[in-house]
Amino acid sequence: MYAFSASSVFNQIPHHFRRRIMAQSAGNNNGKKLIKIDISSDTVCPWCFVGKKHLDKAIDSVKDQFDFELSWHPFFLEPSAPKEGVNKKEFYFRKYGPRFEQMTAQMTEIYRGLGYDYTISGLTGNTFDSHRLIYFAGTQGSEKQHAVVEELNIGYFTQAKYIGDREFLLECAQKAGVEGAAEFLENPENGKKEVYDELKQYSSNISGVPHFVINGKFQLSGAQPPASFLSVFQKVASQE
Repeated sequence: MYAFSASSVFNQIPHHFRRRIMAQSAGNNNGKKLIKIDISSDTVCPWCFVGKKHLDKAIDSVKDQFDFELSWHPFFLEPSAPKEGVNKKEFYFRKYGPRFEQMTAQMTEIYRGLGYDYTISGLTGNTFDSHRLIYFAGTQGSEKQHAVVEELNIGYFTQAKYIGDREFLLECAQKAGVEGAAEFLENPENGKKEVYDELKQYSSNISGVPHFVINGKFQLSGAQPPASFLSVFQKVASQE
């Protein structure tokens, strides 16, 4: 005879479906409305980190009213950026010209308001491996994925870490509690299809990031203030 347990069946479900089932179950059990947020971003986009911190602040203020399931998806601001990395200051000066200094001053002020010291030191380059890591973290739960995004952004924007550096990626994974990242990233094919699939599904019809889709119907673009998110959360609540 064969015996099947609920846990054995559950463990056979793909990670991303498992994550959604767990979040839905939590929302149902405690009576809170579940809000799902799909976020398209790139790990070298300074506004994306600003948008994340504003979203975090909004969520923190209503976490007693709602449960949240956040999923991060890839977007490539510079899809042809070199993997080996290039000087960040030189790269952005060539791209933006004289506006670069004004933009840097603006971001410095905004990040200071968030409690961080913004830096344009170090290297910039291809972000594909960072998105593979974000995808992989998501297979271990939305909280770990969210934590990995946080560590990647802090390192790149405030500590001059290179987004394509394998040691930096593994350091972020470790801080976020993601297991098996070294083995996963070692094979360049791991996560490749999934990243491109998510790029097509969530980011092919948008022109900029960050971009937020809330419960599949409400959309916000750019680094919106916390109040904008709270307004949408209340719209979701009113639809019960």
